[in-house]
Amino acid sequence: MPIATARRANVRGTLGGNDPWDNSAVTSSLPSAVLWDLDGTLVDTEPDWIACERALVESYGGTWTDADSLALIGSDLLTAGAHIRDQGSVPLTPEKIVEWMLDEMVERVRGSVRWRPGAHELLTELRSAGVPCALVTMSYRRLVDAVLADLPDGTFGAVVTGDEVVNGKPHPEPYLTAAALLGVEPQDCVVIEDSSTGVAAGLAAGSRVLAVPHVIAIDSTLRASVLPSLVGLRAVDLAAAGGHRRADPGSPAHSRRT
Repeated sequence: MPIATARRANVRGTLGGNDPWDNSAVTSSLPSAVLWDLDGTLVDTEPDWIACERALVESYGGTWTDADSLALIGSDLLTAGAHIRDQGSVPLTPEKIVEWMLDEMVERVRGSVRWRPGAHELLTELRSAGVPCALVTMSYRRLVDAVLADLPDGTFGAVVTGDEVVNGKPHPEPYLTAAALLGVEPQDCVVIEDSSTGVAAGLAAGSRVLAVPHVIAIDSTLRASVLPSLVGLRAVDLAAAGGHRRADPGSPAHSRRT
């Protein structure tokens, strides 16, 4: 049963009246770095998270709906664990729920990573062009390592995971941390995200943001460039990624698997 239909979000976050995806403004320069989200952006793991949530709840006799899963996208893992405990009547602590989920997810992705359309090709081209990339995700390190095992060593110059930051998305800390690790300015980076939570984090860091919605639509009030897919996108095209840049880091928050 479909969880949600990702529509082509026709967001026009105007700066001076310009379309943030206006190719007429493209220069030949490449971004200083590209900062990638993981789940739903680089790899297609959201269906696995949803299946794991349902399996856990049903194993304890509870009921879990698509709406329950959608409500968790963008939330901190421990917050998600508490919600699963309460909503699904699972008699485990949030910490134990998170560990169970991670165990299941690692088994699902190990050796069988499903790439989002166009993501692997763009990542490969960026690597060939010498553009540094960072992986910025709220998934925990041991799940991320299972995904990275399918990639050549050095694909990412930096990796920032949810168990290694104090403030998760939509707080800018993860993206600011990634830019610092790469030795670049966040405003010179392009962030690629699939969720409103992640888009907000990238914008708060002052980066340009390209949103590619997957399971849920992007909040139309966020000033990001929005495309339906990465298929056919070239490294040079990222120079057109507009989006609003905001220096204010906003308030602390946490997010899950985005």
